[in-house]
Amino acid sequence: MTNQSSSPSLLCASFNQDHSYFAVGTRDGVRIFDANTGRLCYERAVGAFVIAEMLFSSNLLAIVGAGHQPSLSPRRLCLFNTTTGAALRELNFLTSILAVRMNRQRLIVILQDKAYIYEINSLTILDTIDTVPNIKGLCAFSPSLDACYLALPASTTKGSALLYNVMECHLHCEIEAHRSPLAAMVLSSNGMYIATASEQGTIIRVHLVSDATKSYSFRRGTYPSTIFSVSFGPSKRLPDILAASSSSGSIHLFTLGFASRPSSKRSSGFLGSIIPDAVHDVLDPAHHHVLHNAVPAGVKSYAVIRKVENVTNSSSSELLACRAIMSVITYNGYFQEYNLSIDAHNELSWSLGRQFNLLTVTMDKAS
Repeated sequence: MTNQSSSPSLLCASFNQDHSYFAVGTRDGVRIFDANTGRLCYERAVGAFVIAEMLFSSNLLAIVGAGHQPSLSPRRLCLFNTTTGAALRELNFLTSILAVRMNRQRLIVILQDKAYIYEINSLTILDTIDTVPNIKGLCAFSPSLDACYLALPASTTKGSALLYNVMECHLHCEIEAHRSPLAAMVLSSNGMYIATASEQGTIIRVHLVSDATKSYSFRRGTYPSTIFSVSFGPSKRLPDILAASSSSGSIHLFTLGFASRPSSKRSSGFLGSIIPDAVHDVLDPAHHHVLHNAVPAGVKSYAVIRKVENVTNSSSSELLACRAIMSVITYNGYFQEYNLSIDAHNELSWSLGRQFNLLTVTMDKAS
């Protein structure tokens, strides 16, 4: 890959709920890109932003300033219309906003020791959750309205998570996932699964949210490293692939359901063919793939599986391969897109499809 400077250029990066667009915050402003074409769709150059969150493909953008100037306070959330250029509403807090999440009915605001749940249209506050000290603003949120959960750290000394049903405003369960504190977590888009990684960074665990049971456990490596992001594939029913980026510069892929097990007759689905009778703490290494040196070591990165396509035999409906597109944003200002293919023997092939600098693309230039 192209040699990249390791100096951080981005203050924040986030994909929208269906991974079709992404927003980045820089020292100069906010930029929104079409993830499919690489086209710069929107730019607001008024100062530094540390949070920029989109609501699907709508014109609603939630932004929080970095505090480098009085008008962009880190304690003020602005809901902004990217079409009209107007600020729709503002919410002010006593301490800095560390994270913001949205779906079509809820707005979540995370502070260091509180989480606020709002009805997004009226901005009526529905609930306030007191949390353990959460200086990184760690949280996970599912955009599904049928299984709309918010996950927050439950402890500062161990890797447990509290899951709240934010549509009904009640605590759903607590999941004890790791012995050391949480470093990253994500909910699948349908709200069925939660994946977590601890500060130790060697094991990633996946739990079924409905009954808090452990479904999968993957060993990322034997040496600790910082997990920057964990992301599920975009399946509407059950997750297919899990991607994790880390400080080592490698991106790890875990196939939650693609393996060759002729003896299993549980179901014909992508996951059904390999779900074991008893889940072991660490699954077969065949379920783990590594893209070595995919990003510069030590540079924060954010990886998502944007598209997954199953290739089947037209006559027998046998699953032959899984093809996927993975997008990666590195905080030194680059976008990368990888083409992935996993065959019936669970062997991975991958290639870098495209790469461009997020800071040099102009409004009239597609990448």
